[in-house]
Amino acid sequence: MLLQQRKNGVRPSASRRIGSHTSCIQPELSKWSTISLMKILIVEDEHRIAGSIKKGLEQEKHLVDVAYDGEEGLDMASSGSFDVIILDLMLPKMDGLTVCKNLREEKIHTPVIILTAKSQIRDKVAGLNCGADDYLTKPFSFEELLARIKALSRRSSHEIKSTIVSHNDLTLDSESYKVMRSGKQIDLTSREFMLLEYLLKNQKRILTKDQIIDRVWNYDSDILPNTVEVYIKKLRDKIEVPFKGKLPIIKTVKGFGYKVGE
Repeated sequence: MLLQQRKNGVRPSASRRIGSHTSCIQPELSKWSTISLMKILIVEDEHRIAGSIKKGLEQEKHLVDVAYDGEEGLDMASSGSFDVIILDLMLPKMDGLTVCKNLREEKIHTPVIILTAKSQIRDKVAGLNCGADDYLTKPFSFEELLARIKALSRRSSHEIKSTIVSHNDLTLDSESYKVMRSGKQIDLTSREFMLLEYLLKNQKRILTKDQIIDRVWNYDSDILPNTVEVYIKKLRDKIEVPFKGKLPIIKTVKGFGYKVGE
């Protein structure tokens, strides 16, 4: 079980550009809210920059982990299920190019956006040749980073192309963040939404507690033994209990985990 203590995060103030001496995050980011909720890994040794990106992405309701050196970043990227990796080139212990190359050699095809202060063409080519999917030069605007993340999420072959997933009379729209059942809208927290989305996108598969934790919680979250059960119950209380006479959505497979569908 992934029972780990939460690390102390950096809480910077909010600017328009990241990587400059005054970088911070503007909270007015609603125009980008059509990006599906994702689990994102930031590998960046500058705490101020990593904190700014993390704060902005979390305001967009994404789940964000941070590694502060290349070795830790490679370890987390190899063991976690991330949708996008934001990777700095100049890292202690292992540089970003080596991290990216090792990931591709391990057949991990998570989209990678490289961040660097290097703006020369040969540096960009080196990053793309090692298997990165995109490149941003510091300083950059947070809005541009969000746009590139959105583009990668659309291109990724690991993502379901439709923004709507459903099971029987339950539908989930990952762009509008709406969940409906029998014509009634259901309000979920961001964690509940991510859990339900994960279950619906893996219908007919048994998902273990460790798989669910790995996908829906941060790498360093303080997870209790019954955390998954608690959230499954919260979901059932919202998507099943109010709908008397309807078939249950989530099935418990004793000794294994949970699944949606036969």
